[in-house]
Amino acid sequence: MEIFWYIIIGIVLTMFFVLDGYDFGTGIIHLFFAKKEKDKEVIAKSAGLFWDSNEVWLVAAGGMLFMAFPTFYASVFSGFYLPLIIVLWLIIFRAIGLEFRGQFKYQMWKDIWDTSFGVSSLLLALFFGIALGNIVRGVNLGGVENGISAHEGHYFFLPLWNSSFSPLTENPGVIDWFTIVIGLISVVTLAIHGANWVVLKTNSSINKKLKGVVFKLNITLSVLTVFSLFVWQIVNPNSLDNFIDKPYLMVFPMLYFTGLIGLFFIKKIKKDSHAFMLSTLLIVGGITSSLASLFPVILPSVNDIHEDLTIYNTAASEYGLSIALTWGIVGFILLFVYMIIQKRLMGGKIDKMDYGH
Repeated sequence: MEIFWYIIIGIVLTMFFVLDGYDFGTGIIHLFFAKKEKDKEVIAKSAGLFWDSNEVWLVAAGGMLFMAFPTFYASVFSGFYLPLIIVLWLIIFRAIGLEFRGQFKYQMWKDIWDTSFGVSSLLLALFFGIALGNIVRGVNLGGVENGISAHEGHYFFLPLWNSSFSPLTENPGVIDWFTIVIGLISVVTLAIHGANWVVLKTNSSINKKLKGVVFKLNITLSVLTVFSLFVWQIVNPNSLDNFIDKPYLMVFPMLYFTGLIGLFFIKKIKKDSHAFMLSTLLIVGGITSSLASLFPVILPSVNDIHEDLTIYNTAASEYGLSIALTWGIVGFILLFVYMIIQKRLMGGKIDKMDYGH
């Protein structure tokens, strides 16, 4: 049952980053490339019509995590308290940026909320990437200092950064040079995804330009990917062991590199949906590869005193997991029906759809 719920929660989280990921990316594109008011309005609309339904997946993931792996849930929600509060505020300002920009026609009013939408989206993409960096790097479980544990083995608390800014210290912070690299990969990936979404869903005047932007961002992403694989070996020399021991897991990195290579041909791709599928493969492949590299660990320990948190030592009881299965199936059906109906109602180009007035 632990593996079943691990897979289900992994699917739900991946769906969140695919769906809300294009909202983050749309905000980044809006911030840097939308200059005309008409483009700003339609690009904001391409995120505004979908963001609230997309974030349902994040709520579902949180609920399932609490139900299936309560020890892990308690550990990360206390240990990552500071960045989680920052993420909460960024989600709030991204939403009100979208909802408020169309309430008045004053240009200064629109500029304020456009900036709120764009900057919040950029920082959310960065912080979610940093969060992934923390998961694959590990944390100081138990608050060990000089070989002495200050807390229980599942407890930790991270400052936003430490003075060394290094992931190799005994007490790493949330932000260090390694997690920043993963954060930048997240920003570039979601910017590509957002650009493909804008092209897919709108008739913006910058759509042709965005294909060139995607090509350049893809070059940047390729460099960052190679660099991240190198520094990952420094931070965690055993990071590729799972792929060596279980070669079938290589299917996940292959998804990522299929998307990465395919996007180099963005200017030759005729169907906009194909480009969007390639950037979707980037996200799916990146997240699943990270999870596969850790399995069955879900939060590594950087000290030798406390063991890693795994799907086995953080899971709820077998009885609780089995009882939750029934309600999980019901919830999953409702979630997919909701998504399908919403996507069908918003099918095609959204330029003439009403939003924010």
